[in-house]
Amino acid sequence: MLRKTKNFLKANGFHYKKKYLSPLVAPENYYVLKFGKNHLNNRYIVQYSYTWTGRMKVTQIDLRLHGQKRPRVFANEAQLLSYLKKHLK
Repeated sequence: MLRKTKNFLKANGFHYKKKYLSPLVAPENYYVLKFGKNHLNNRYIVQYSYTWTGRMKVTQIDLRLHGQKRPRVFANEAQLLSYLKKHLK
């Protein structure tokens, strides 16, 4: 999931750790990826569900850089990558 973002992080020297969450009550699943150069203090959370044909559908992507209180919300991976290219150097 989100292969382009992972390749971007690897190419720029960021380390990451991923985790999947599947709550029992809600129909959506969550994918949490923590990343950073020295400390894993940034994270993005992908909220996704499955369609009736079994394909994965990304609902939204939340990004929190350096412990932000309110996350940035993106609709797709292209918007996330353009934001990361501007703000992570």
